[in-house]
Amino acid sequence: MWALLDDSDNITEIIAHPKSLVIDDIRHPKALFRAWTDAEKKAIGIVPVTTSGSHLDIKYYIEVDEAFAIAGDKNSVVRTIGVKAADRKLTDTDEVDEDGDPLLDDDGVQVVTLGLKSKAKNKASTDANGFIKAFGWLIQRKVTANTAIPSTVTTYMAAIRTDHGDITTALNGANTLTKFIALHNDTYKTVDGQQVVDVVARINRWTSDTNVKAYRR
Repeated sequence: MWALLDDSDNITEIIAHPKSLVIDDIRHPKALFRAWTDAEKKAIGIVPVTTSGSHLDIKYYIEVDEAFAIAGDKNSVVRTIGVKAADRKLTDTDEVDEDGDPLLDDDGVQVVTLGLKSKAKNKASTDANGFIKAFGWLIQRKVTANTAIPSTVTTYMAAIRTDHGDITTALNGANTLTKFIALHNDTYKTVDGQQVVDVVARINRWTSDTNVKAYRR
């Protein structure tokens, strides 16, 4: 990435990829970005862009837009990223209009923006339903033909419901963003010099289906 500067060292363009440029009525080929030295490019107002910082995890944070500034020596431009504007909200928000009145949809229902916790609980419910749905044919067979559901399957489904309850409880108890993020992080241990997962994140920790795979449809 490069920046094009004017005669007063103001940034006029950020160049993400090599391209042909017209500078002072002279067209330069895109090959200049590869073939010319930094000094030669600087002579026509092109300087490299360096990056300061790293992007935040946008699942949890809102970033300020990237910013560009000329370095002190005027030989490069610094691109700053990863500056936090705000945390994403844990709880739901009742939206309001420009007058501060409740924002309603076409049916007169309050417009609500879901927070991180509600989104995570909805995903947990979807996951749990998906795990159990795979055995729906056994439930249907029980209803229509009174064929018993294998005990390994009923035990598994009960465990999934317990997992779902535990995840929901953990999410309800996460009253700070730090605690919420912790529910999504695996913990690691060192084995033979390698980092391996020790405990799967609570939000992703579901009972294994190893013993019931044969019944999944």
